[in-house]
Amino acid sequence: MRLKKGVKRKLIIIIIVLVIVLGVTCYFKFFNTNKAKKVKVISEINEYSYQLKDSKNQLYKKEFKNLEKILKEKDVDEDKYVRSISKLFIIDFYSLSDKLAKTDVGGSDFVYSEELPDFLEKAEDTIYKYVESNVYGGRKQKLPTVETVTIKDVTTSSFEYNDKVVDDAYVVNVSWTYTDSAGDGYQDSATLTFVHDGKKLVLVELK
Repeated sequence: MRLKKGVKRKLIIIIIVLVIVLGVTCYFKFFNTNKAKKVKVISEINEYSYQLKDSKNQLYKKEFKNLEKILKEKDVDEDKYVRSISKLFIIDFYSLSDKLAKTDVGGSDFVYSEELPDFLEKAEDTIYKYVESNVYGGRKQKLPTVETVTIKDVTTSSFEYNDKVVDDAYVVNVSWTYTDSAGDGYQDSATLTFVHDGKKLVLVELK
């Protein structure tokens, strides 16, 4: 039984496509050595839902250890607590160099859960908008890294959120520097407002 020319052509095309697909699959399976970076949690403060991941820079890791000490105290000093999480937020949010992609927004551990979706959306549309993916490594893009953080002052004030007013909100004025010129043009000072969510302090405003 002979096949018609049209049928033969279709079979040849199908075979060629299958060979190409198989070849590409084999290449990526056996020859592509780039693997997606896996982030591991290396420490946790369970009662406060804070996690330290191995991808964080050394400045963040050092301050996280300080936060662990503060929160282990029987009577937590809230002034020290809010100063520490302010530093951690700034280090994590404004250090873009250790982020894997534009969706890898830093500082989210410290943001009030009800504000988090809006916070992430705004971050991805602004400061994180042009962060190139580094999931497989090899990114050439120069991105800023926070070098020092200075807490200028901490005050308590009334603050309105969720249609209610709290009298014990913490307002933190902070400034920071970057390691090199990659930070030129980026924000270097801010006012953070934290309120209580149970015993945890959460960020409700950044300006």
